[in-house]
Amino acid sequence: MSDCTTKNFIVYFRIAMAWTFLYAASHQVFDPSFSAVGFLSKTKTFHDFFAQFATPAALPYTNFLVEWGHLLIGLSLLFGFMTRVSAAFGTLLMIVYYFAHMDFPFIDDKTNFIMEFHLVYAGVLVWLITAKAGHTLGLDGWIERHGILQRCPVLRPLFQ
Repeated sequence: MSDCTTKNFIVYFRIAMAWTFLYAASHQVFDPSFSAVGFLSKTKTFHDFFAQFATPAALPYTNFLVEWGHLLIGLSLLFGFMTRVSAAFGTLLMIVYYFAHMDFPFIDDKTNFIMEFHLVYAGVLVWLITAKAGHTLGLDGWIERHGILQRCPVLRPLFQ
């Protein structure tokens, strides 16, 4: 595969995953009636664990983290800024969603046996980390090219 083809795939999958998170955020951040309770009440395999996040004391924090987490991960992937960090958090979120939908060995319903889209998304996000996706038409590469990381090496793990 040519270098140009690889770069095109990197940009495509980074933008596709950004859209996925931004679209989810658009239904959460801008909807004052959004609540994670609906999602958390449908968990099966680990219901007692997930129910803790729907308690009245925890729910405001859960809603905030879900809403703004989706938005920030999406924006980060869109602009290729701190892609390694956002893709890692996105992977963690996808794995949590996978287990939340699990009714082992089925995921969400009887048509998904062990594998379903949250694991595919997690795999794409891990690939974006290993491909240094923010360096391909992203701000991570721009920041590195302009010597910012040389002047502030403590930031290097966030951008490389």
